[in-house]
Amino acid sequence: MVTVCQAETEADLQGILDLQEENLIQNISESEKNEQGFVRVQHNLELLGSLNSIEPHIIAKDGDHVAAYFLAMTKISRNDVPMLVPMFEQFDELYYLGKKVSEYNYMAVGQVCVGKKYRGQGLFFSGYGAYRKAFEKDYDFAITEISISNARSLKAHQKVGFEVIHTFKDEYETWAIVVWDWSKN
Repeated sequence: MVTVCQAETEADLQGILDLQEENLIQNISESEKNEQGFVRVQHNLELLGSLNSIEPHIIAKDGDHVAAYFLAMTKISRNDVPMLVPMFEQFDELYYLGKKVSEYNYMAVGQVCVGKKYRGQGLFFSGYGAYRKAFEKDYDFAITEISISNARSLKAHQKVGFEVIHTFKDEYETWAIVVWDWSKN
């Protein structure tokens, strides 16, 4: 039976890393990337633990096995993942509902992944439900960026309630910045 909870132990964090490794863009085929989606940022145990100590990551567990994860990042940790610094810099320049995004107290979704054998079972939605429940009382919304080439992820996020507020192209690809405004739904 799969349960959704907060990451609490080093084994939970290691389970996130194991699942991440299986789904990194460089570790999957082109067809899997196009059909199933991918993750791009690679973390380590120390970094995941540091992020988890600020706000806990949400995970789905099948027994002791991490079946899915939803990483939690705040403005405090904006410089901890070098690959994500440009994302936070984009947030600083954007407006949402007439205010700069940086003026809001937001949760940044650091990365989401559902294990291959658990896809299509509702874990994406139940995990995000737990994410919202954990953070909506202290944060205005969740925000993240998604590669346009990761169509499965973008579509799934939109089904949860995320809306595209900005798109941009860097030197490699086009990105969508999406917000899940918890006051709207």
